Amino acid sequence: MVMDAPQTDVLSIELIPVNELEELGSIALVTIRRPDKLNALNSEVMSSLKAMVEWVEATDVVRVVVLTGAQPNAPPEGKRAKPNAFVAGADITEFVGMQKDEIRVKFTNNAVEALWDLSKPTIAMVDGFALGGGCEIACSCDLRIASERSRFGTPEVNLGLIPGYGATQRLTHLVGYGKTMEMIMTGEMIDAAEAHRIGLVNHVCTSEDLREFTLKIARIIGSKSSHTLRFGKQTIRASLDLGLTEGIAYEAEVFASLFDSKDQEIGVNAFLNRENPQWEHK
Repeated sequence: MVMDAPQTDVLSIELIPVNELEELGSIALVTIRRPDKLNALNSEVMSSLKAMVEWVEATDVVRVVVLTGAQPNAPPEGKRAKPNAFVAGADITEFVGMQKDEIRVKFTNNAVEALWDLSKPTIAMVDGFALGGGCEIACSCDLRIASERSRFGTPEVNLGLIPGYGATQRLTHLVGYGKTMEMIMTGEMIDAAEAHRIGLVNHVCTSEDLREFTLKIARIIGSKSSHTLRFGKQTIRASLDLGLTEGIAYEAEVFASLFDSKDQEIGVNAFLNRENPQWEHK
């Protein structure tokens, strides 16, 4: 199954067991690898991300996806090292000469939406700059965990543009109308502490602890029933599109439907017997 993972020059996938016995499947640690360009999004990265999403959706091995950016390469002698980046935005060189019809296709059928639509849990592990498209990729994940040196921003206004990968919508749901207006209209960056304060990130830790802490959260999530997680994510996402009354009714229907699942019986019996559940849907 490892051989089937869609590895490319700009995207690597490391499979990390959820538990020591490797009986619960794996966490897919997905790394965008364009460190000399601060992991900026170009066409190759976007097509690789879409292929990764298709593969994750199709395989039973992967329980959780953790998405991150490559660390900077060692600089040539006498040169300054490049800064750390999750994704420092889109590769602007690809915008030159493009017309609106080309751009519309590029930004409608894209990897950010594919990542957003993935049925399995996703975590953005951010160490450094998450700007423009990088901030939008982070927003398309279910959780965001950042190092103290991370910076977030939507600087598209400085190019005479607005965000094109969903930030005007997803960022508003995460941090509110006023803060989204400020970030998009000023184009200014915020640090990790501010991102945590406003709810853009779930946790902040040191860069040294980031991988271990993120994998700890991923392992907790990966140990749950994949069937239940899928419906949980689906129901939470429905809250973005439904009104409160309709959303609560939808939740009740999904909750009731889970009583047809073997995992509900397994979970309840394990709780009553003070045992670890052995899920049918691993």
